[in-house]
Amino acid sequence: MLPASRFLHPLTRRVTYTRWLHLLIGTVVMGVWLFIDTQRLWVPVLALGLLGFVPAMRLVEGLQARLLLSPHGYRDDGFGISVASSATWADRCRTALWLEVRFGLGLLTGKVTVHLLGISTDLTVLALGRQLDSDPLFPVPAGEGHWWYALLVPLPVVVLLAAVVGLGELITAIARRLLGTSAAERLTALEERTEQLLERNRIARELHDSIGHALTVAVVQAGAARAAGDAEFTERALAAIEETGRAALDDLERVLDVLRESGQPVGSRPTLADADRLLESARASGAEVQAEVTGPLTLVPGPVSREGYRIVQEALTNVLRHAGPVSTRVRIAVADGRLDLEVVNSLTAPVTPAARGSGLRGIRERAALLGGKATTGPHEDSWRVKVGLPLDGIR
Repeated sequence: MLPASRFLHPLTRRVTYTRWLHLLIGTVVMGVWLFIDTQRLWVPVLALGLLGFVPAMRLVEGLQARLLLSPHGYRDDGFGISVASSATWADRCRTALWLEVRFGLGLLTGKVTVHLLGISTDLTVLALGRQLDSDPLFPVPAGEGHWWYALLVPLPVVVLLAAVVGLGELITAIARRLLGTSAAERLTALEERTEQLLERNRIARELHDSIGHALTVAVVQAGAARAAGDAEFTERALAAIEETGRAALDDLERVLDVLRESGQPVGSRPTLADADRLLESARASGAEVQAEVTGPLTLVPGPVSREGYRIVQEALTNVLRHAGPVSTRVRIAVADGRLDLEVVNSLTAPVTPAARGSGLRGIRERAALLGGKATTGPHEDSWRVKVGLPLDGIR
């Protein structure tokens, strides 16, 4: 960008003049005080400093700074200026200092503006060949004015525009420093962002597990029915597909309720108490599922039970998807403050990289979030998914 264009570009932006306005607003306090007392000018300076210790002043100043200093208005969360009340003494001290700096720069801006506009006016008067009614703001040669003073009239205006741009950038940089987010606020924002990412990841896993399981069962059932050519078997397969589809729709509706923030309670999601539904769905697909459940499932905390259900669901989905309707053993045991889950199925073909996809990664992530551990892979002549979860891992 050429030097001339670099100077002219800020003059075409709205924010340049809103920043000028923000600076001039700082002179209002002094203007009002001069009507009251012209001697004790230190009073408004002290009052502004004390006012900065009021917690709400940081919120007020932050909103005004965003509105007038940011190119995108007060909704610009990425501008670097906080819009929250002071929470610590450090915030109060920075706000007090900000008010003093803003006041001082406002006075400077007002004085520069009046002085330069006054010089331009005096030059105009002299260019017209008239005498000045007051002392000039710059050295004037003796005698009357001359027409060539008109050539100097734009010069103070150019200097003023440059001062407006420079002082606007300066007050913006100071605002970001003194009204910027504190370390505690940045940490809170980071935690909120982390919670949002974790929630999105959880919802993605919910959709992957529930919908993926339903589609896998439907595909296996449809393929088996077509291969069997038996009307009775086809009828059972269609019934299993319908039941699994309805369950998947219920799961999908629960996830969508979370996205809509409709207040659907978390506890309405399926738990290990509903594991029979998974086992029957797998059996209806032709798999020989042997289940062993020991220990009181009612003692398993809700989050652990819900995640345990999803782990078993994903493990069974992988069995049907990669091994087909094979012999499968499911073990769910609660003992000694632990929940142990194990799904073992016969291997019908060598393990391929496709068998180690996002489903197994999701199982390991669920276990890690609950303070447990998951191991997946070949075991003797079978494929085993083994997960151990502490019942108090969510603390």
